[in-house]
Amino acid sequence: MQLRTCSPTWTFLFLSVMSFTVVATSPSGKLSPVSRANLCVTEGAISELSGARLSVSVPKMRAYLNAPTPPVVEAKFTYLGSTGNEARLGSGELRRQFGLKLRAQDACNLVYAMWRIEPESKLVVSVKNNPGQHSSAQCGNRGYHNIKPRWSTPVPILRSGDTHTLRAEMIGTDLRVIADNELVWEGSLGPEALVFDGPVGVRSDNARLQLELRAGEPLEKQTAHAPGCRTGSEESE
Repeated sequence: MQLRTCSPTWTFLFLSVMSFTVVATSPSGKLSPVSRANLCVTEGAISELSGARLSVSVPKMRAYLNAPTPPVVEAKFTYLGSTGNEARLGSGELRRQFGLKLRAQDACNLVYAMWRIEPESKLVVSVKNNPGQHSSAQCGNRGYHNIKPRWSTPVPILRSGDTHTLRAEMIGTDLRVIADNELVWEGSLGPEALVFDGPVGVRSDNARLQLELRAGEPLEKQTAHAPGCRTGSEESE
């Protein structure tokens, strides 16, 4: 029996169509610009520029939306290099990165999609889950689980002056991460990602940035998932 195989051209076309379909059928609906006034900055600082743009120039920045929205968030950002005076992570590692947060209940329970810049360029998705713990003093840097994707492809290497778009969206326990309109990561976060709930947000470490942040329209009748603005060392992730 003769087996038929697809030519490289047909394979490329098939994968292109599949990638387009994933993006085009996203159930997230309309995304709207997020202003500085819509953010709770729990660590570091975010400045507001003209045209709904935001600026980050501090070694550690953590922020989330003040209102619950669907679990989808997108950032168009320009990477401007190191902030200088770099800060180490809780593990002691020195890393430069920018990423998105989903279901950010508190400092101990949330989902990350992080675009690591240095020392190694890659996209890492992780769930930080610490049942019964809600402050940095309780969980520290414990509870992180990096998630293995069903499918992934490398993200571009970020160079100073480059502009890119990063988007993350959850559908049930499934997460899709899209960079520059291309699917780069897809997989299941597992049931532990649904144990907690909260808003979307952003995080950076040692990366100077300008960005435009977009998120879904605030959800009505879900004030229980709006944590209010909590700042200080207890909220450090």
